[in-house]
Amino acid sequence: MDYQTGFFYLFASVLLFAAFRVVTARNPVHAVLYLMLAFSQAAGLWLLLQAEFLGLTLVLVYLGAVMVLFLFVVMMLDIKLDGERWGFWQNLPLALGLGGLVAAQIIAVVWAGFPTISASPAVAPVAEGMSNTKELGILLYTAYLYPIEVAAVILLVAMVAAIALTLRQRKDSKAINPGEQVRVRASDRLVVLPMAATQPSAPTTDAPAAKEGKA
Repeated sequence: MDYQTGFFYLFASVLLFAAFRVVTARNPVHAVLYLMLAFSQAAGLWLLLQAEFLGLTLVLVYLGAVMVLFLFVVMMLDIKLDGERWGFWQNLPLALGLGGLVAAQIIAVVWAGFPTISASPAVAPVAEGMSNTKELGILLYTAYLYPIEVAAVILLVAMVAAIALTLRQRKDSKAINPGEQVRVRASDRLVVLPMAATQPSAPTTDAPAAKEGKA
């Protein structure tokens, strides 16, 4: 067994353990930390597949930005850890059934794809001066432009919803009901008070007379 196979089994075993702990950890902060560990091991697998750009993107984008945001959101939420965690054992049979169905589908797809992979010709060597990052960027922003925009909008809506859920009904936050903001009217914001017209007072002549007396 060469060193690449050893690193593959190491990354894969840690990835499976971290993924299992994500769904079994009682503390949600610990679950997010295990998910970050799972992403780091997935990045190692990408590097073994010589997909350096995807591996570095997984580390920089997900571990450096998205998961840190998730961690702060989970830490800001007031989650009560008392009692059983969200009915875990009650929903375990359904979760095992759905997990088994998904696993069977993945095994069927991979098993059916092995003859095609073995019959395909060898991968042609990359031409000198060709950039994988450039080719991937051109493909993403031409053929897959609309799916990327849809994914960006979904992530934006998820971020706004997470912030709204976090700052809702808390004593130390200035929460505003969006429904009241939508139903607001101009008459509720601006009140015009009727006032009687006033005339400016006439200038007095005492000041010039006093000046002449002093002269």
